[in-house]
Amino acid sequence: MERVIDLATPLTAEQVTELKAGDRVTITGRIYTGRDAAHRRLFELIEKGEPLPIPLEGQVIYYVGPSPAAPGRVIGAAGPTTSYRMDAYTPKLLELGLKGMIGKGKRSEEVKAAIRRYKAVYMAAIGGAGALISRAVREAEVVAYEDLGPEAIRCLRVEGLPAVVVNDVHGNDLYVMGREAYRIR
Repeated sequence: MERVIDLATPLTAEQVTELKAGDRVTITGRIYTGRDAAHRRLFELIEKGEPLPIPLEGQVIYYVGPSPAAPGRVIGAAGPTTSYRMDAYTPKLLELGLKGMIGKGKRSEEVKAAIRRYKAVYMAAIGGAGALISRAVREAEVVAYEDLGPEAIRCLRVEGLPAVVVNDVHGNDLYVMGREAYRIR
């Protein structure tokens, strides 16, 4: 039976532990955006031992670089970007308390191991559905790296942002499970 789970941010280890690959979720609360350029800057600050411009404990980062907002809208199209570009930085962010990531595509074995070790979750949003996804965004504010334009870090207040759990703390991978189910048929 397909599960649909409503998540509220910030996430806890307990919430994340209950999630299983294949679960559909809706996310409500504050999440952050960040792509590879922003991740690189965060990682540089971590290496220098300097404070980060955003909290990581219990947070969710959505890998998105939204298009400009149309008049009367909070944000433009907000579809996910390919997640593997953040893989070099992800284990350290998870170690520092990041609990969720939203993007598209598969993750490296190192990231999947870090997801299990630090009790986090990787979720996928539907690529090509950026205009639809943007309807879940109620507020958007640039909070760091404004010079990066669409790749700046934003704090989004979302209501019912849809995603699907891909990698869970139990080592499950929805993409592997899907291929196996297809192979069996």
